[in-house]
Amino acid sequence: MTEKTAEKQTLSPRERAIRCAELASDKKGYDLRVLDITAISTIADFLVIISGQSDKQNQAICDHIRRELKKFGKVQEIEGETEGKWIVMDYSDVLVHIFHEEQRKRYDLDGLWEKAEQVELSAALQATDAANKDSFTI
Repeated sequence: MTEKTAEKQTLSPRERAIRCAELASDKKGYDLRVLDITAISTIADFLVIISGQSDKQNQAICDHIRRELKKFGKVQEIEGETEGKWIVMDYSDVLVHIFHEEQRKRYDLDGLWEKAEQVELSAALQATDAANKDSFTI
């Protein structure tokens, strides 16, 4: 009888942050930003900021990220999931913020973290992000 050892897959903080943006895009999240905050803060290494159109969409984005990243380690904490207006997912090294567009404008994390280095997303992800945003524009 052979014993199989299941080795936990790992992601670097940068890879985890980019993967969160990709997974959000799968659920039509838009205005995706991945910020490297290592030089200006100790709360995490990366911030991922995402917009969604509704509570249900934001909850779906959160659930999708949680399920797909589970193999790489559990999310430490999730706040705001029940309401869905502003959801924060804490992976220790990566903080994911999923906002209603109005909430995102009101709290302006983009402005608050303007000195952070923006991580360049792949051309394919940028194109999907633009298409997702356009699909909500009337």
